[in-house]
This record gives sequence, structure tokens and C-alpha cells, in this order.
Amino acid sequence: MSDLTDAVLTARRGRSREGRRPATPMERREARWGFAFISPWIVGFVLFWMIPMLASLVFSVLDFQLTDPDQTSFAGLGNWERALSDPHTWSSLLVTLRFTLLFLPLSLAIALGLALLLNSRYLRATAFFRLLFYAPSMIPLVAGVLIWQQVLNPQTGWLNRLIDLTGYQASGTSGLRWFDNPVLVLFAFSFIGLWGVGNAMMINLAGLQGIPTQLYEAAAIDGAGWWRRLRSITLPLLSPVMFYNLVIGGVLIMQYFVVPWVLFGATGHPEGGSRFLLVHFYQQAFVFGNMGYGAALAWFIFIVVAALTALLFGTARYWVHYGSERS
Repeated sequence: MSDLTDAVLTARRGRSREGRRPATPMERREARWGFAFISPWIVGFVLFWMIPMLASLVFSVLDFQLTDPDQTSFAGLGNWERALSDPHTWSSLLVTLRFTLLFLPLSLAIALGLALLLNSRYLRATAFFRLLFYAPSMIPLVAGVLIWQQVLNPQTGWLNRLIDLTGYQASGTSGLRWFDNPVLVLFAFSFIGLWGVGNAMMINLAGLQGIPTQLYEAAAIDGAGWWRRLRSITLPLLSPVMFYNLVIGGVLIMQYFVVPWVLFGATGHPEGGSRFLLVHFYQQAFVFGNMGYGAALAWFIFIVVAALTALLFGTARYWVHYGSERS
């Protein structure tokens, strides 16, 4: 035992001495080339991310109006107090969270279902269906919003026409006016978002194809059915990919802006149902010109996103399974 301990200590001391040795000319040259190749990213990160973030932090403690920049004065925490006391801040946060709870589980489930379908060996022409489901995500978002604006039109939209076939009168003034109801508008946003679910589907499909087929073969020999294989093999081994889609989807939804802005601008129509957090920030900062208050709102959104992301990472150890870990 003492010989083994001496050998381990000797190896550690050797590694320590090796770690402190000066770099060779080749290593220094490789390091210089490495920094040269990543320098465009570093410059872009500093110029377009770090400096604007620090500038917005400075603006958040200033009374800064875009229309009258010469009258800028120090406001202290006044903008932060205003953001936390503004009822529109909390109502926009509530709208964003409602949409998150509606759309995020639905989009993740549909993306997973499509990936399972396209990964099935019983489905023919899988390449065609992959292209079919992924193609809408390549269409510019503004063009997609304008298309769906016509699809959900209460008089001429084909979705209401299909609902008419069920016997429910959806068209006309008494029908389903998707963009005039604060509840239905969230479903309209969900329809528009689900049209671009192909990206998450492809990520899930890549994760499914990375699961060893030997596990399914062994489970089939043991008599496990489709549902058992899905619950005991597919979902645990796909959980890191699902967690990635969950985090990315949550962050993107908290920054939801383009769709409500194209449809309603910064008006919040109907009855505040489209006033998301980022729409509220845009209205205050660029419509009303309250740049100091807008900067405080931007940091409020950042704190909310960081808190929700930390919450997701905190719960990940209970359901995310990595192949190198023991379940």
C-alpha cells in the first residue's frame, strides 16, 4: 500500500512540475494562431455585446430621453423602482408566462412526436417528410406571420371555414376572432410558432439516431413493447436533447417580440394580450423615448430569464440522464 501511495504522489508531483514548465516555441506559436482565429469573435463579442450591456446598465440609472439627450440627469434607482411598480411590467410578464406555459410544452411534445414518427422504420419517404416539416422554419418570420394573419382571418381564413364544417359558426362578427380576444390571441401565436417547430424536430431526430440500436434489440428480446422501450430507453437517453430544447425554447419565448409587433405594433391589442415583456420594453424605450427606463426594463428581462434558466438547470439533475452517469 505504501508503494502504491508513493507512486501516486510521484506521478502527481511529475504532473505538477510538467504543468509549470515554460511553453515551447511551437506551443506559443499555436497559442498565437489560436488567438488570431478567435479574435474576430472576441472583438465582436466586446463591441456588440459587452459594451452595449455595460452602456444599458449605465443608462438604467439615468433619466435619459431620446428626444432630449441634453437634459440627461442621474436618476439612481428611480428607473428600477418605476419598473417594479409599473402595472404594465407585471401584466406583460404574466402574458409572457401564460404563453410560455401554453406554447412551450405543446411545441416540445409535437417536435418529439414528429421526430419519433420520422425515425420510425415503418415510414416511407422519410427524407421528403423531413424536408416538408423543416421547410417552414426557413421562411422569414415576417412573411410567415402575414400568411397566418390571412389563415386566421375571421371572415376568409380557412381555419374558421374548417370550424364551420363542424357546425360551429366561426366566421362573421360572432365567430372566432383570433386577433381580437386576449385568450384566443395566445392560441393564434401558438399556431404561428408551431409552424416553425421543424428546427426542434431535427434536433430531436439527431438525438434519436444517436441512441444505440442494441438497446432496443435487447429490450425487444426481453419482451418490452413500444411504450416500455419509449419510457425506459428513448426518453431517458434523449433527455439531454430535450433539456437543450427546453432551455433554448424558454429563453426565446421570454424574448418574444416579432410576431406581436408585426400584427399589432406596440399597442398591446387586444386588451394587453399581445404586450409581452419585450414589447413593453420596445414601447417604453423606442416609442416613448424613455431610454433610461427602457434600459432598466431590459435588465429586468435579463434577470427573469437568468432566474428561469437557473431554475431549469437546478431541476435537471432529477430528470436529465447522461450516458456516462449511473441512473
